[in-house]
Amino acid sequence: MDLIDALFDLCKSEAQPIIAIDGPAGAGKTSLASLIKSALSREYSVNVIHMDDLYLGWDKALTSELSETLNFIVSSHKKQKSISLSYYDWKQEFLAPATEIPSTELLILEGVGSGQREIRDQLTTLIWMQIDEKEGLARVLQRDGDEIESQMRKWLETQEQHFRDEETQKAADFELTT
Repeated sequence: MDLIDALFDLCKSEAQPIIAIDGPAGAGKTSLASLIKSALSREYSVNVIHMDDLYLGWDKALTSELSETLNFIVSSHKKQKSISLSYYDWKQEFLAPATEIPSTELLILEGVGSGQREIRDQLTTLIWMQIDEKEGLARVLQRDGDEIESQMRKWLETQEQHFRDEETQKAADFELTT
């Protein structure tokens, strides 16, 4: 059985399923979320929410504010309610006006922090994506530009501490290495 088949089976087992894809920067979480959305949208209406859109900048990314936002998102999804979210504008460094996201049958949370303890009991499944730190950094810099290298090096330490504190990898139902 491949991952997509397993996810179909898991999503059938509960109402309003939620899949979280967590792991280090550059591991391919966004690409996997897109692939899963494409495959599962044959059976479900699907929203993907990216943690990068919810962070409050580099220094306020993995904070209690993110946990509160994720609790709100998960709660709204489980109640089949639309979700009003303000996304972070990285270029302007502020929260954009709220956008209304319609309720769907399946929610995919993608990014560092999406599998945190605060919401883990509400997840249908947690996927961990692993990558060598140097390769992950290289991928991010190739994608986003060398000008963020100093911030990314600091971020690598922040995410590593977060993963240790949260024991995210140990909690994962699936583990993929890229």
